[in-house]
Amino acid sequence: MSLFDAISNAIADPDRQANTDQIGSILGAVQSIAGSQTGDPGNSAALMSAVGSMVQGALQNYQANAGTEGVENLLSQVANGNAGSNPVQALFGGQEQQVVEAIAQRTGLDADRIGAMLPTLLPMVLQLLQSGASSSGGNSVLNTFLDSNQDGSVDMGDLMSQAGRFLGH
Repeated sequence: MSLFDAISNAIADPDRQANTDQIGSILGAVQSIAGSQTGDPGNSAALMSAVGSMVQGALQNYQANAGTEGVENLLSQVANGNAGSNPVQALFGGQEQQVVEAIAQRTGLDADRIGAMLPTLLPMVLQLLQSGASSSGGNSVLNTFLDSNQDGSVDMGDLMSQAGRFLGH
């Protein structure tokens, strides 16, 4: 199942947190931030692909140490602003500069601008991942994002583009 399908299914499932207004709001904010910081809203797909890749790696590492429940707790804390003043620090530990540099290399965008955008973008990405959370436990969107079958088919930029077309953004 693709990440887009997981989010679509979460929107259709009343037991999941996802709804079209929430997803549309996140997409619009990401495009606005990318456009204002880079001068081109079209940069949002490349930017989100790079950010998503870094988030995926960090969450997979966290899952290896803390388990799925630990990842869900971290996701909830950062997405809801309960991880302190620095969501980037909460997710990436002492690796913030390396993350910014890696994203800059992948996108060709200025590292200082990425560093300025990341504290705002990161909670939005995690809110999107949290959309699959269920009141009965488990998170279908997060599980798909973590790509438990290791086929490498997860790309946050592609997701943003597909969801934007689906929602008319």
